[in-house]
Amino acid sequence: MAIKKLRMSALILLSALLLSACNPQFNWREIHSNDAPFSVLMPGKADSFSQDIQLAGVTVKMTMTATDVGGLNFAVGSLKLADVSKTTEVLAAMQNGMIKNIQGRIIKPVSATNAVLEVQGKAGGSDVVMAARFLNRGNWVYQVIVLGPQNKMTPEIIETFMSSFVAN
Repeated sequence: MAIKKLRMSALILLSALLLSACNPQFNWREIHSNDAPFSVLMPGKADSFSQDIQLAGVTVKMTMTATDVGGLNFAVGSLKLADVSKTTEVLAAMQNGMIKNIQGRIIKPVSATNAVLEVQGKAGGSDVVMAARFLNRGNWVYQVIVLGPQNKMTPEIIETFMSSFVAN
């Protein structure tokens, strides 16, 4: 039974990759961060920038690696905590901050089988949907997001981007 589910999951992922790969607008390429231990597929050339921010009373240097393709924003935020005991609070503050930034409300919470949170909100005066993951590996904390209009946000695009993220 487990092997059947694994095969089905692999087939779905392969189909999603093939479908999204057929779209000439999305030129998926593997990005390796110079600042944090992760890799991800992005649909265009990504730029990175860093700034100091405060999350849960902790000042951290956060690096965003992002691209904007087809009206969708794809981004990975990463930061390294000096004190791993702050991970839970920092992850919660990061998630709450992203939701607040778009005056959002959760429409699909994270479950045990689906690590992607979906949020409706507003950006630049327009309605948007955000698919997001907030996770950590050791003392590294990450946010992986896709943000844009609902009519451009397909399950295949979300799946390709989210499933490609690997914290090394």
